[in-house]
Order: sequence, then C-alpha cells, then structure tokens
Amino acid sequence: MESIFGNAGDPFLPENDSRLDVEHWTGHSGCVILAPHLCGLKKKNLGLPHVSEATERQRRDGMCWENEDDPYNGGSAFKLTARDARGVMVTLIADNYFGYCKKEVKTQISFAANLYGLAEEEHAGGALVFPSFDLGEEFSLSQFRQTVDHSFDEVVARFGNLMDVKPEGYGVDLRHGDIVYLPEDARIDLHATTISWKKDGEEKRIRLMPGQTYVMPSGYKVEMRKPSRGMRWRLVGTNAEGTFCHKPCTVSGGGKSEISKSLTDAMEVGPVIMSDFEADMRLVEQLLVRDYGDRYKHQIDLGRGSRPILDPARSLGSVIRLFSQSEEYADEYNAFIDSIPRTVRDFIFTLKRYYKPDWGADWRSRFRVDSINGQPGVILKYRMAPVHTQYLRVGYSEEGSWRMFGLRKDFVSATKLQREDDISASVTVPASQIDRKLMHPDVDFPSYKFIENCEYRLFQRPDDAVHRGYDRKTETDFSRQGNFFSNYEPIDRHVARDMVEDAIRFGQFTDPLRECIEAFAEAPDGTSPAYVVSSAHPRMVDGKPTKNPRYLQNRPDLEDPRAEYLAEIGSRLYRRVPPELPVLNPVHAVLPGRRNNPPDREAGIRPLAVYGPIHYQALPELFMDFIASLTGRSPSTTGAGSEGALTKGPFNALPPVIDLNAALLSYLLSGYEGFSTAAGYIGPKYRVDHDISLLVPEVWSRMFLDERKPEWLISKGYLEAVEDFEHEGRLVRASRLGYRITESFVQRFFG
Repeated sequence: MESIFGNAGDPFLPENDSRLDVEHWTGHSGCVILAPHLCGLKKKNLGLPHVSEATERQRRDGMCWENEDDPYNGGSAFKLTARDARGVMVTLIADNYFGYCKKEVKTQISFAANLYGLAEEEHAGGALVFPSFDLGEEFSLSQFRQTVDHSFDEVVARFGNLMDVKPEGYGVDLRHGDIVYLPEDARIDLHATTISWKKDGEEKRIRLMPGQTYVMPSGYKVEMRKPSRGMRWRLVGTNAEGTFCHKPCTVSGGGKSEISKSLTDAMEVGPVIMSDFEADMRLVEQLLVRDYGDRYKHQIDLGRGSRPILDPARSLGSVIRLFSQSEEYADEYNAFIDSIPRTVRDFIFTLKRYYKPDWGADWRSRFRVDSINGQPGVILKYRMAPVHTQYLRVGYSEEGSWRMFGLRKDFVSATKLQREDDISASVTVPASQIDRKLMHPDVDFPSYKFIENCEYRLFQRPDDAVHRGYDRKTETDFSRQGNFFSNYEPIDRHVARDMVEDAIRFGQFTDPLRECIEAFAEAPDGTSPAYVVSSAHPRMVDGKPTKNPRYLQNRPDLEDPRAEYLAEIGSRLYRRVPPELPVLNPVHAVLPGRRNNPPDREAGIRPLAVYGPIHYQALPELFMDFIASLTGRSPSTTGAGSEGALTKGPFNALPPVIDLNAALLSYLLSGYEGFSTAAGYIGPKYRVDHDISLLVPEVWSRMFLDERKPEWLISKGYLEAVEDFEHEGRLVRASRLGYRITESFVQRFFG
C-alpha cells in the first residue's frame, strides 16, 4: 500500500506533520486496519442489537442477532467503518486482500473530497496524447507549420539555462543529453542522416542520430525512428501540444487503463502484395493523369480542374480522400472508386508517401517486384527493399480470429503520457482565475478541470497479455524483480523447463520475459526464488484460468521521466512559458467508457450491448447513465448490474448525491461534452475488447478543436440521433442513447 500511496515517515517529525502542511492537507484523517483473524466475530460483540430491538432495515439487512453466537457476515470476511463529521475515518477489514485495502483508501479520499468541497475523487483513466506524423525523408519546419514565429535566439534568451548552447548554433539539454535544440531554419535529411542550417551566412551541420529527439524553437519534436517492427527508418514529428483525454465515470472493464496504452501493441506489419504488378502499374499511370474535377455532386467551379495527385501542394490525406467514397461525391464517381482494385489504391498512397518533386514523371523506376522462378513476384520493393504496410486489430470475428484493417501509409501512433488509471483527485477552476498564457492557447472553456493521479503504482489487469508477445510493456514488467502479483499461477522450475523446451510457443514471448524464464529454468533446483510468473499463465481456478489476474505496475511517468520532461519542454517553448512558471494541462476531452456484453444464459447474465463505438449524449442523458452506471459482465465483477452513481457506488462513504452534485456542477461550469466509447462488444456478436479504447485517443488528438463540438458534428452528418421505436407493442426510448457516429465520421476522422 505504501508503494502506491506513499509514506512520508514518522508523523511526529515536523517535516512529516500534516498539521503543519497548510498548503496540502485537507484537514481529514483516515486509518485502515487489516485483521484477518477477526473473521467469525459474533454479531453481539460487534454491537448489533437483538432482533427484538432492531429496526426494519436492520432486520432486512441481517444487522441484528437472534442467538448470541450468530457470527457476523456468516463468519466470512467483513468490513467495519467508523467516521464522523470532522473527517476522521477508521476502517477495519477482516481480510488481507490487497485490493480491498486499496479501494478503502479510494473511499477515504472520496470522503475527504466530499467534506472539503469544490473537489472530486473520480473513478477514471486518462492520458495526455500528442499526435505524431510521418514526415517522410526530409523535413523543414517552414514546410509544415508556417504560422509559428519562434526563433532559436528567443529560446536561448528565455531558456538558455536549460541547455548547453554550442558555438555552431544549436543546444544540448543539460538534464538529458539526447535532447537537442535546433534553430528554426534547420533542415533534416534522413537519407544523408544530416541536419543543416545557416549561421552567420555559413552552413552548419550535425549528424542525425536515432535515439535522439530534436526540438524546434516552437516545441515541435522530430526523431529518426522505426515506427513499427519491420518498417523502414523515417522522420517522425510530434506536436508540441497534446490533448488531455479524461475517461471518468467508467465502469469496471470499461478501459480506464487502456486509454493511456500505446496503440503499437495492436498493430502488425506485413509486405505490400501486388498480384499483377504490370497490369496494376498501367492502371496507376491512367489514374495519375485523370482529372478528378467531376467528383462532386454539386460542382462549385465547373471550369476548374483538380490538382495532380503528385503535386507537392496536395497532401497524402487529400489523396486518400480522393480515393474514398463519400456522400459529397456523385454516385458515378463513387462507383468508379469502388471499381479500382485495393492494391492499386494502396500503391498510389505508397507512391504519394515516397514521391519527391525531383523525380518528375520518372517514379516507375523506383518500384519493382522480383522475378521468382521465372515468374513475376508479388512483393513490392522500393529502392530494392521490401515495402511494408501496417495493420491494426479492431475486434474479432465470431470465430475468434482478429479483424485487421490497413493503416494509412504515413500513420505513426501518438505519444501517450498516462495521467490517470483508477483513483484521481480533481478540481474545477474558473477561467478568470487562470493565466491563459500557461495553457494551450487554442483551448477555450468557461472553467477548466485539473486532475492529479493519486497512485504511484497501478493495479493492472493486462487482459491482452495472455497472448504471448502481444503486450510488450506487461512482459517487460514481468521480467523485473520486486513485482506484486495477484491471481497468477506460480510456475516452478519443472514447469518452466517444459515451457522453454516448447520452442515454438516459448519463442512467441518478447525477449525480456523469455530471458527471465530461461534464467529461472537454468538455475539449480532449490535456489531462490522457487517460482516465476508468466503473463500468459493466470491462476487456475476450478480447472479454468481466472479472468481477473493483476499486478502492480509502476506509474509510467515515474519510470520514464524523460518523456514527461520532453512533453513539458515542447509545450513550454510553444507557449513561451518561463522556466519559473508551471505548464498547465487541464482536461480537453471527456471520453467515458461503457462495458457491453452479449447474453450469458448459463450464468443468468442478460445482454447489455446497446452502445455503438462512440456515442454523444447531452448532460441529462449522460447523467442518467452516470447515476445508474450499468455494467455488463467484466473480469473484475461477479455479475452484471449497477455500480452506482458515477461507478463509485461500492466506494461511497457518504450518500452518492454529493458526488453527483459535484460532478454535475463541474460539467455545467466547464462546458465539457461527454462522448462515450464502447468496450467488450458492439452489439451481441462483435467482440472488440479494448481495441476502441486504444484507438479513440488517436482520433481525438488529431481532430481540430472545432471538430470535437457535438453541434458541428451533428450539423455535418457525422453524428446521427438514435430514435425511439416500438418493439412488440412497447415503446423503446432509444433516444436516451443520444447520438452515434456515422459512416461519414469514420471516413473523415479514421481515414
């Protein structure tokens, strides 16, 4: 528990005395006592009345006794709590399970927030998400962000004490030597692995290196990176400003942790296949010279032709939209797009990504397929190297196979910094009391919510880690010493050696966990430790693996302070915030999660799968959901039902209306809109697990701020209202589900 919430030390020392910490102590105190030996205590000894003296509610709840030896709670584990209006709370738990104790601390934090006022304890996940982009093989900031006016001289004047300024005109960060500050006219060439710029009329040059981050004066960050396994080196740019995606009021199994996990684990890499290269190339040549000015239903300028596909002024995104069906396009044009083979469209996107103006019309010589046994091959090559493409898993088929979708040729997953996982403390502050210069300059709300994670370590249930090699972060964590595991099978050396000998399956693990298990298996019998744990081997209960294995994960921002520092530096440079002032990142987007499930008739679980991938609900309907907090079956719960107000029902020390009032007031004052995302299933057939939870922050961080407004999305047809309907003579008020995304939304924002 102390590794999660901390322990300042001896409270009788002045530096650890909460009473003297007037800036941080809320004035409330809590104590949790674990006493598993108290199971079996008598109801009478715990102060409960005889049935003849009990109230109707006490008799209904069993909080009274008939016989003097009646055990409390049937002799099983129990919890007793004493609390008063001063904010003093003492809890006794007759068990030693870590999870109970952790949730009791959550309850006491919530108790303090309720009494303190103007603050909330939230059952939430969250991440600060910085969109990243494939910049190709050459980069100069003036080509991409023409609106910024930041200069290196200005950065040195304001932040010179953070870096070692070199005579050549660049800087090296004093805290992290692999962070390099570049002048505004720097030009980065991946092929030559050089960075060049002009200083005093003379060209200066340094080597472009992998593992280093190059920061422009505007805070924009560039790296030489392989975005996924098997891909070519490329330049990757990351925005200076991120989007704080807040996932509150999320039921168990709704994806609180997944919103902050990297998308790369759900991505696969494969070659680009062209079954008839010559025929496809002939069609590509025809499509490149075609005029696409006839594509719209309602032509704006009949005399104007469309820009050439390979025109540098036309982006890859524009080309992708050109070859994607749309309601704005004429029916004939949509039919024409549908007739183009997918391999041809994919090649055009690949060509657009690689194309350089100095190629002119000679693009064909850069691409080829090999000859295999005298026949044309099918794997596309660029500059003699295979071209790879990326695929993303979004759900499963009914048979259990992965549903894979091709990603854009220039896609790079966003950089995510975890901000919440389960227990968060928040405050809503009027905009008038905040210096706007310290915040994202384009985010504008009447009030802002600021959130702090209450935990140093996170009690994770890595659902996808049962697939060997899939969850690389979890497997790395499992390979380290000092872990706390719950509900994982203890593997002795005999079993570990069998695992190692099963070469095919054992080879599916990532290197860190594979090396850990190998080292354990090779150690002599009788040496310590006697057991090892594998992320693919949950504890066996009644002959089946448990659905609720967990481990304590170190908070990522504490493990990787460089990522946090780099994010802060980027925003600080962009906003021009001096080093002595804080960089503020309030909530930008509210994305609560919903757990859907199909029926399980054997277990008596009814279906709860009414949500699509993303729904928008206005505050009245949203709070109807928050009050009920209905959940389907999840690995953390024993059944379906209501988790109570804002999913905190089991952890409320005071009536839940206090939390509801605080949350409603925050939403009314801030103007945040709620977009619910689905986990588990879409309808009774389509299993998606947490794939949508992983994906939505990627989409939201790339949307412009105006595009996130529900009024705009509805007016453009990107959201459609769910209508009431009759079923078997009964009116089903489906309109309470608000609005759901349309096919146009997917084409616009997922493409």
